[in-house]
Amino acid sequence: MIRFFPSKHHKILKLSLPAAVNSLLDMLQVITDLIMVGRISAFAVAAVGLGLQSLIFLFAMLSLLHIGTSALLSRFIGAGQMNRASVGLSTLLHFVLYISLPLMVLWYFLASNVYVWFGTVPEVITLGEDYVQTLTWMLPFVLGKLVFVTALNSAGDTKTPMKIKIASILLNVFLNYLFIFGNYGFPELGVMGAAVGTVIVNILELIVYMYLYLRHKTPYIPAWHYSKSLLKRALKVGILASFERTLTFGSFMLFTVIIADYGTEVLAGYQIGLRVEGLAFMPGIGFTIAAMALMGQGLGAKKPEQSREDVILVLKYTVGLMFFLSFFMIFMPEKIVWFFTDDTQTIEEASLYLRIVGLSQIPLAYNFVLSGALRGAGDTKRTLKINLISVWFVRIIPAFVLSWYFESIFLVYIAMISDTFVKAIWLWRTFDKGEWQKIKV
Repeated sequence: MIRFFPSKHHKILKLSLPAAVNSLLDMLQVITDLIMVGRISAFAVAAVGLGLQSLIFLFAMLSLLHIGTSALLSRFIGAGQMNRASVGLSTLLHFVLYISLPLMVLWYFLASNVYVWFGTVPEVITLGEDYVQTLTWMLPFVLGKLVFVTALNSAGDTKTPMKIKIASILLNVFLNYLFIFGNYGFPELGVMGAAVGTVIVNILELIVYMYLYLRHKTPYIPAWHYSKSLLKRALKVGILASFERTLTFGSFMLFTVIIADYGTEVLAGYQIGLRVEGLAFMPGIGFTIAAMALMGQGLGAKKPEQSREDVILVLKYTVGLMFFLSFFMIFMPEKIVWFFTDDTQTIEEASLYLRIVGLSQIPLAYNFVLSGALRGAGDTKRTLKINLISVWFVRIIPAFVLSWYFESIFLVYIAMISDTFVKAIWLWRTFDKGEWQKIKV
């Protein structure tokens, strides 16, 4: 299919399309787990949903691995320095090994408190404790896998992670069928079964990546070297991105608190709307991965103008895709939401959310691609500044004020998409100035 596009677009599409599919599959894997435990009880859904949300917060903190790996390795690859890229990958794998055990211990003992902090009922706390504490065992494997996936993306290989993800989702569904419901003689573990299946799948995924790496089936040379200077360079970029993601996620949790005041139906509609929107923008995130890799490669090759052209082309594709998907969100949200619930009030609330956010899909495309490109250039200070100022002073604080004064969920959602528009304009002006060309990683 790609051959029908202009030749200069081939590189973009070969990177973006598999990455977009991979991002979509990530979201589908989460939804599949929730649907399967939904057959047990509402308590099970709450335990798994909140457990996954708490893990996302942890991974937001660890986005330093994703951003740092991409910014460092893509530059080496663009400069044709595969030996240094290979040492960089080996160094980041060392780092994962060093931080995994402390993180496992910390998260294992904090897991139960997550449910208490959210004020959940005892039934959810009991199920949630077992679920999250079991997932703790997969942390080293998830982090190692994250480094490999990002390293392959940085080298322009987005197909391999996509193929592995397809196989892992199919295996995860089968293992859920065995362990959640106790089929074919396996014990019926319920929510714990969902966690066991997820842990097994992540262990096997890392084994596959390690096999490909050691058998010279990736662009990288297998090595076990450690470079303190390369780690510092990766963390210099990654720590700021991690700080940004963590604070942003915290602000989103506060936004959820605002919405929760409007009642169960509004909150349920918001949660369903988020999942639907997540399915819509996951392909956009795939294009963002391509923008990060192409930006780093172009700068590594000393071709900043090529980086700019590649990012703008990625942006055009992302805008076109998300503009197309916005039509479904604006004009037929009820039909989409119906797949998640048959409650009339919840469908109305979710449809309201989707119609409003549907209007912001084009600026959201700008946010995804341009923030990813700037991070790929190592310009994490500016993305941190833009994101934090806009989220807090355009979204969160106005939403609190509007909610308190007018008691209107419609105005709360307007504050939310206003943040998206402001960030899009600000990010474009930052990208257009071109100061990212001067940053050294």
